[in-house]
Amino acid sequence: MAKIRIRDSKIDITKEAKILCESILSDLEKAKRPVLEAVKCSLDNSFYNSKVGFLTAGDKVVKTELNVSSVQKMTRTIFMLEILLEKLVGAATHTKREYYYIVKGMIKKNPELKALDFDDQPESDAIIDFICDMLEVYREEMNCFANDRGGQTYSKNLVVTETMSDGSTAVVDLSSLGTTPFQPKNKPQQFKLKPKKGKIDFCLVIESEGTANTLVANGMHIRHNCIILGAQGVPSNGVRGWCKTIQDQLKIPMYFYGDLDAYTLQNIFRTLKAGSAASLIRNADFSAPDVRFLGVLPEDVKKLDLNYYDVNDRDVAEARSLKKAKDALENDPFFQDKKNKKLADILHWLVREKKRCEQQAVFSVDPKDPLILEKVIIDKIKRGSYV
Repeated sequence: MAKIRIRDSKIDITKEAKILCESILSDLEKAKRPVLEAVKCSLDNSFYNSKVGFLTAGDKVVKTELNVSSVQKMTRTIFMLEILLEKLVGAATHTKREYYYIVKGMIKKNPELKALDFDDQPESDAIIDFICDMLEVYREEMNCFANDRGGQTYSKNLVVTETMSDGSTAVVDLSSLGTTPFQPKNKPQQFKLKPKKGKIDFCLVIESEGTANTLVANGMHIRHNCIILGAQGVPSNGVRGWCKTIQDQLKIPMYFYGDLDAYTLQNIFRTLKAGSAASLIRNADFSAPDVRFLGVLPEDVKKLDLNYYDVNDRDVAEARSLKKAKDALENDPFFQDKKNKKLADILHWLVREKKRCEQQAVFSVDPKDPLILEKVIIDKIKRGSYV
């Protein structure tokens, strides 16, 4: 079994960055070629241990040695690192998009930096990600945030206390928000959660934000002592960290309800449950290992007589999705783990049957009943019809 790689959560970022830069300078003074080394965040360096429940990094690293082809990447890395550290020390917060334009502005004012310019944002994003993988720190710890979406949360029995940057606190009682959602931002780990009274029964994560809103508008969170959360597709870091916070602090069952297709299972649900290969150093705090796949399940299609679609493997997008599903079954340590055999069986079914069923198909069961999805979900939870 592969060794679980644990990063130092108490790392002094400015200190480690200084050590790195002094090492580079020392190599240059000795006429040696400096080498930058970062954790390799990819599937071939991913390991899944069911005891921790998320993807972890192996021992593989990405090395960048100073030469003609790498000089731009190394110089950009040090340039961006200096900017990030300056903002961090000054307690300034920015998005990746903003950093792209901050760099543009600095280069515009200093023509000597022209060689470091970025043609588009993905180039600067890649450098920021490389710096974080090199120092083994979260982007959020560098006060750099993505434009997180999703995570709209509703409950009649949840109180959230947020610690602000100045040390003060803000308390939000979700029952007082009406149909306005609470949406976590930046660092969900800075929230303290507690039920308003008693104990919350479960948290329901809905793939579609629109369907989550429908359940709320029809009063599911009023009739049931629960939390309803709209993921809005592939879960952002904010959604993943928020679900992890709910799981750890409230210790309540968490269920995911979404489409029955390969993309949902391997890109959305797996990312929520075990993290991603691209985020190996952050999965410990940005995944919810206890979340269960409530549906749509293959047996739901037959039992409820749900409308479904045939997957056309002549279609470029659908053919790509099937190929990725096959690759996941062969190479993804999450789906290869015995603990996740039932999830792998669903993926095998999707590849074999070439069918997909959308979460909204449940509304066809009883078109006159606006609460049909709620009833199906509650029935599935009571019967233990989930994976």
